[in-house]
Amino acid sequence: MSTDKTRGGAAKEAFSGRTMFIFAAIGSAVGLGNIWRFPYVAFDNGGGAFIIPYLVALLTAGIPLLMLDYAIGHRYRGSAPLSFRRLHPKLETIGWWQLMICVVIAIYYALIIGWAMQYTVFSFSKAWGSDPATFFMKDYMHVSDQVTIGFDFIWPVFIATAIAWLVLLVVLMLGVQNGIGKLNVVLIPLLVVMFLIMVGMALTLPGAGAGLNALFTPSWEALGDSSVWVAAYGQIFFSLSVGFGIMVTYASYLKPRSDLSGSALVVGFANSSFEILAGIGVFAALGFMANASGTSVSDVATSGIGLAFIAFPAIISQAPFGTLIGVLFFGALAFAGFTSLISIVEVIVAGVRDKLGLSRPAAVATVVLPLAAISLLFFPTTTGLNLLDVVDAFVNNFGIVAAALVSVMLLTAGFTALPTLRDHINSVSSFKLGRTWMIMAGGITPIILGYILIDQLTKTVSEGYNDMPQWFVNTFGWGMAAGIIVIAYLLSRLPWSRRTAEAFTSPAPAIQDAYLDRRAIAEQDRLTHYTGTEVRTAALDQDFSLRAIDRGTVVQRTAPWSHAGTSVTGSGESVGTTSTAGTASRQSEGDLS
Repeated sequence: MSTDKTRGGAAKEAFSGRTMFIFAAIGSAVGLGNIWRFPYVAFDNGGGAFIIPYLVALLTAGIPLLMLDYAIGHRYRGSAPLSFRRLHPKLETIGWWQLMICVVIAIYYALIIGWAMQYTVFSFSKAWGSDPATFFMKDYMHVSDQVTIGFDFIWPVFIATAIAWLVLLVVLMLGVQNGIGKLNVVLIPLLVVMFLIMVGMALTLPGAGAGLNALFTPSWEALGDSSVWVAAYGQIFFSLSVGFGIMVTYASYLKPRSDLSGSALVVGFANSSFEILAGIGVFAALGFMANASGTSVSDVATSGIGLAFIAFPAIISQAPFGTLIGVLFFGALAFAGFTSLISIVEVIVAGVRDKLGLSRPAAVATVVLPLAAISLLFFPTTTGLNLLDVVDAFVNNFGIVAAALVSVMLLTAGFTALPTLRDHINSVSSFKLGRTWMIMAGGITPIILGYILIDQLTKTVSEGYNDMPQWFVNTFGWGMAAGIIVIAYLLSRLPWSRRTAEAFTSPAPAIQDAYLDRRAIAEQDRLTHYTGTEVRTAALDQDFSLRAIDRGTVVQRTAPWSHAGTSVTGSGESVGTTSTAGTASRQSEGDLS
């Protein structure tokens, strides 16, 4: 396994190659939403005609945003908080905001994986009986009639969720290469094979054709409805795992010479292909259910938890080879959820590791054990389902869109970082980007995200949320969404450990010359755009550019506490410098690939 020494002597892990990174990125992108959200969104927004705005959204927002996340993580070589801080100190809060979103999602995501694991076992005996809805809500989850916080634990659910956390702990302890990378290399092909078999079986069911007709028959007039286009952009945005630190973190584990734009294209189209495959399988099965019950497909079509844990058990009970279909479906759901949970928690582990200068085992324990405790305390209970509903809506839906919108606007208008990030992608990639990419990432994307956010907020404020008590929504909805922003700001004010590279690096290579940045820090000057272009190095030759790393000419880094006239190498040794105003002293730090 390769390492680099850009963390003050602590080795930074890396994927062994681009293929492993692609599997890990696909594992993060392919999650629960691909299976239980996309089919219904497509059905409800024009059927086959939805594919047109969906592909437009993929090409104009999804893949450009994916490339943007890759560029930030790959260029600045750190977790989300550290990468944004290296771009500019004032952006560190954005990284922590994204990390805190992952904290909240992780604590309830493990619960759903626990459900999927148990329902895989239930498929053998069809434990839900003739009424899957009553079984799930009353017999399995024992959902309380009171919308509140309680601690009446459902022990089978508690144990399943605890197992999910235990497996996650082991995988993350094994590291980026041996844990995250190798697990995704095994699970993603297995997930695809399982789903292909399930789809093949679903297509043989009576009524499958009616389900596919309902899904793919185009409603061309829907293309004139702006809400259909918004739904397409929303689906792409949520399904690609962009905007909340995952792809920034994973890209930081890539080797210096890695094709970023090519990887983004592969991951983007692989994710969309799986979504379409999921749509075929789900609606073939729903067509069978409608045929068996004598109703229309629209009467049985649903999404989310209702599709997975109520509609599909009903299908499994009636279908030929239902047991096998159930095992494949819920097994695939568990695998897809687990690979996504790994990526979500790795964002937190990387951020804590960078901030505190911890080893991987210490960082994993520091993160996973408290998260598991909170998750097991609040969610495998009789009141956990309502809490999951509210937290997911406000932190996942609103929070991710808001964080992505703010970060893209700041990168575009606030710090004009897109040209540097584009140049970085072009320096290592086969598919070159130009002005079109900047227009899509910095122009189209903020407009769409802003519209989605305003539309959701307006609707929720005017109509309330699912008839739930206002105090509950204010506390765990609005309060949680606002609280993580406050926590993110406070975390950004905490000092960084001297064992991390943050202590030694230029915080704003995208803004001005690396040497001038260091001098400004030493003299406590403001970091502003430097107008003297004659002493400004080219963007790709600044600190932490991949071309500089590849040539072994990374700028030496001055620690804020070191004496004037000295710099600190990656090993922590102080050496003399002979820098002038226009030229920084450089010293090879060895092979960082």
